[in-house]
Amino acid sequence: MENSLLFQNAELLTPTRHIEQGWLLTNGDRIAALGSGDPPDGLAAEVIDASGKTLLPGFIDVHVHGGAGAEAMDASPDALRTMAQFYAQHGVTAFLATTWTDTRARIQSALETIATSVGQMPNGATLIGAHVEGPYISEQRPGAQSPVNIRRADRQGDEALALLDLGVVKLMALAPEFPENHWLIRECIRRGITVSAAHTSATYADMQQAVELGVTQATHTCNAMIGLHHRKPGTLGAVLTLPELNAELIADNVHVHPAVIDVIYRCKGADHVILITDAIRGAGMPDGDYPIDDRVITITDGVARLPDGTLAGSTLTMDRALRNFAAATHESLSDIWQTSSLNAARAVGVSARKGSLEAGKDADLVLIDQNVNVFLTVAEGRIVYRRVS
Repeated sequence: MENSLLFQNAELLTPTRHIEQGWLLTNGDRIAALGSGDPPDGLAAEVIDASGKTLLPGFIDVHVHGGAGAEAMDASPDALRTMAQFYAQHGVTAFLATTWTDTRARIQSALETIATSVGQMPNGATLIGAHVEGPYISEQRPGAQSPVNIRRADRQGDEALALLDLGVVKLMALAPEFPENHWLIRECIRRGITVSAAHTSATYADMQQAVELGVTQATHTCNAMIGLHHRKPGTLGAVLTLPELNAELIADNVHVHPAVIDVIYRCKGADHVILITDAIRGAGMPDGDYPIDDRVITITDGVARLPDGTLAGSTLTMDRALRNFAAATHESLSDIWQTSSLNAARAVGVSARKGSLEAGKDADLVLIDQNVNVFLTVAEGRIVYRRVS
């Protein structure tokens, strides 16, 4: 077979079975076949001996702003390539470049750049689209988003429609409690764009209404939302109890305590948690100061904050997120692998091709050891990262 890879002596985690010792064959950009035991004889392919390591579907990060000194808001193809290469080193094979609250011109410029860059990246993860986080959020819960640029989705101004018309947005994060934003929720759903509740002061009742409108996701659960109270369940109470909502989770043990990570898992189950990084420019970089719009983020001991102490994204990588999630929940990878891949693929409508080890799907693969250290990353059949011993 042309441009084929043959993994053997690998543990495979699939949607239907756990293969303790098996093989997987790629052909071009797709998975051709897989099975248990030894591979059939006579397969023409580059052989990769997994030596008992685990082969997972490549990680999918649907909420990531930057890394390795670059960010989506740079509106630069070079920045997107730098990000894609950095993510591949940590097992990511597909991602949504994520914007943040800013002026219309800057958001549109970033999205236009993403639109012209979608697809395979040299030696990097595949860019599958854009995630627009803000500007239609709550002034009460800005987090590190620019408070001066927060606004409502004014239909008369046509800003939101112009962004959607670029055809690259797969995920829209907004505050659903504002009636001015409701038309945008409906419009996104009409276009097949997933909507997430983000930077919001939505009450439990607000979230119930949001779900009726079509909201199916919660942005970085626990952060920039109303927490759980026994008489006022708030936004978090809705996320934990409404089955329609998937819960994004920054599992860096800073944004969410490991005990609360376990609570979220126990409430939502393995099929409704989506691990994300929310990584910024300083991910993969030394501690120091890094720009965010006209402000500065300081990274100290790997934690990113604004000068007032507000958490400002993360330096998390997806391999570390899965490792932390497994430790917090005390679960094996065979029970939670989908939190780093398939759940995200389903959430943004790409699960027909991505997110699981199945014949006919994209050959998006990551080879890891029992501690979730990445040894090899394959994006759409191309080896984009190989660990040097």
